[in-house]
Amino acid sequence: MFAGDGHSREDVLRYVRIMMYKGKSKGMRQHTHQNSEDDEMSEKLKVGILGGTGMVGQRFISLLENHPWFEVTTIAASPRSAGKRYEDAIGSRWKMTTPMPDAVKDIIVMNVNEVEKVSAGVDFLFSAVDMSKDEIKAIEEAYAKTETPVVSNNSAHRWTPDVPMVVPEINPQHMDVIQYQKKRLGTTRGFIAVKPNCSIQSYAPALTAWKEFEPYEVVATTYQAISGAGKTFQDWPEMLGNVIPYIGGEEEKSEKEPLRLWGEIDAKQGVIVPASSPIITCQCIRVPVLNGHTAAVFVKFRKKVTKEQLIGKLVSFSGIPQELNLPSAPKQFIRYMEEDNRPQVQLDVDYENGMGVSIGRLREDTVYDWKFVGLSHNTIRGAAGGAVLCAELLTAQKYITKK
Repeated sequence: MFAGDGHSREDVLRYVRIMMYKGKSKGMRQHTHQNSEDDEMSEKLKVGILGGTGMVGQRFISLLENHPWFEVTTIAASPRSAGKRYEDAIGSRWKMTTPMPDAVKDIIVMNVNEVEKVSAGVDFLFSAVDMSKDEIKAIEEAYAKTETPVVSNNSAHRWTPDVPMVVPEINPQHMDVIQYQKKRLGTTRGFIAVKPNCSIQSYAPALTAWKEFEPYEVVATTYQAISGAGKTFQDWPEMLGNVIPYIGGEEEKSEKEPLRLWGEIDAKQGVIVPASSPIITCQCIRVPVLNGHTAAVFVKFRKKVTKEQLIGKLVSFSGIPQELNLPSAPKQFIRYMEEDNRPQVQLDVDYENGMGVSIGRLREDTVYDWKFVGLSHNTIRGAAGGAVLCAELLTAQKYITKK
């Protein structure tokens, strides 16, 4: 269920233990160097970031600073940024709260459309390009066909049947579909993998933890931060004190993408077949919050279940990232908060360095069986951080290796 290209689960665990023995798996949370810098750098995988000047691209760069496995060596963006030092291309548009890493300031930005040139110097790529869906599909496939794996934050390939869309704690086995994708693309090494939409991260993990109780009907309303639109309050002052009850495309994604996470691989067809249950209906609302998507969720279960059972499943839920101690994996993926007024964005959005999910206010409902509130960091777990964790899983599975 877990390893790719003929590698067993034991092979993958052995591989990661070797990396841990070398002192390279302490995690980007600590940002420490276990060996000499030159020695560690020589062993790291070379990473390129497509769309590196946008907000998600900047988040990738911030998260990858001092990463124990990956080193950013290439940044590509639109032709208007190409040829400039990264620091000059960004100018006053650096949107992270932490400073721009010194290691990327002098990198000369490349033209994202020069596929062969960009891919030549990297082992794999993260994609956060700002293009139309058709353009993204085409350019990500073009990069994959250069035998360069692409781990994408974009939505363009989330419904391509042989492209895995993965939350590593939920459906790591979907990476097995890559073997069929490679046959279609005619590649031996290149492929595309994606992470799901940021809006589902605050409730899909809880529903996954409760799978054995058979949730069959879900109503979710998400209250989504402005960084999900690539904005800050400086960019979008009209959001101050405002609520907008519409986010284009979000409700369909929020209703359908969890079903793909819970789907199965059809080995005969070489595709992922989405699950048919539970039925999910959503409303997605933009709120005046910088980071953090909150969800208010109502659930009907086919099986009777107690509050204690539900909480127990949440706090004990973990997956392959925790078992392998992947560098950016949260130690505890989901926590339950007993306080009536939690989780809160200001207090809880950075739980587990933004890679964990906080659940609270679990209580019985008069119409549905149970209701709860969830919170996740939309640009870390929901975007760049989720993609980094996918890349770590793919590295452990040996889908991503040095060229």
